Amino acid sequence: MARHTETVKLFLIGVITAFAALSFVGTTIIRIPIPATGGYFNLGDTFVMIAAILYGPFVGFCVGFIGPALADAIGFPQFILATAVVKGLEGLVVGLVARKSETDAYMRVTFSLLLGTSIIVAGYFIFEASIYPILAVRFPFFGVTDKNAAIAELFPNTLQGVLSSLLAFGIWRVLKGRKNL
Repeated sequence: MARHTETVKLFLIGVITAFAALSFVGTTIIRIPIPATGGYFNLGDTFVMIAAILYGPFVGFCVGFIGPALADAIGFPQFILATAVVKGLEGLVVGLVARKSETDAYMRVTFSLLLGTSIIVAGYFIFEASIYPILAVRFPFFGVTDKNAAIAELFPNTLQGVLSSLLAFGIWRVLKGRKNL
């Protein structure tokens, strides 16, 4: 029994590592700057979402917490805190909602992706409009954004979440067709 548990743990570590790496690459390869805040548009959320749908909330949380935050370490370190929290929460919630339940799988996955997109938009808005300005009073490193910049990022963050959701849904549909998910 202990050997089975170790195998499962190693498998999960491998899955988390692989999806965190994919999320890192998806975040760093397509970086479209948002001048108002110094942030950027990317498609790394696709891999956070699909990992959460396929492997559950723990994996989704870890992938969201690790991959995109590491990507921010390259050129955008001031956003690591916001990214780790927002993307970790995104993966957790998508994984929780997408779990098997009494409802139709398509509806469940669609709803989980809508929630994931909402977390991206609301989470970054809260960090950029409120949390970072408060932290900047004591730690100037976080003085990179304000309420106006957060408002300017609402559309790009929504677009990022929607496109990532559509890609994750498409990947899930392809995999669902190959395996009974």
